[in-house]
Amino acid sequence: MNEIKYKPIGIIYSPFKEPKGTPIQPTAAKGVKGKVVVFPEYAEGLKDLEGFSHIILIYHFHLVRKSSLKVKPFMDDKVRGVFATRAPSRPNPIGISVVRLTKIEENVLYIQDVDIVDGTLLLDIKPYVPEFDVREADRIGWLKENLHKLTTSKDDGRFVE
Repeated sequence: MNEIKYKPIGIIYSPFKEPKGTPIQPTAAKGVKGKVVVFPEYAEGLKDLEGFSHIILIYHFHLVRKSSLKVKPFMDDKVRGVFATRAPSRPNPIGISVVRLTKIEENVLYIQDVDIVDGTLLLDIKPYVPEFDVREADRIGWLKENLHKLTTSKDDGRFVE
């Protein structure tokens, strides 16, 4: 199998200094402000991004020390397969968040609805386009009975060891 390597293109800053207490999804982080500092060599790629109200951040869960194929998710008491969860303890610790883009100043993006730990390495940015990115879902598995916990659930720190 070939090894895949990525280089970070920036750093995400937020008020959350550790995983414990961090909202577990952007909808649970409504209004939380942060910023993304894109490294200068990638700043040219930000051209035309200010026309989008929301962006997708793809990042590396830099504090995860081990992966597991079975996890107990934040909003459930049962052990689940990691691919049926959004837990950070994954074979490839990659996270995604849709955040509100409030402004851009040179290579700094000001964002809201941040559910990301301070100092997280950014791998990519994509514009969020509802017509492309939103799909009607027929089923949402075990989460259906746990969605009511979303706004009160915070990272409990158990996936970082």
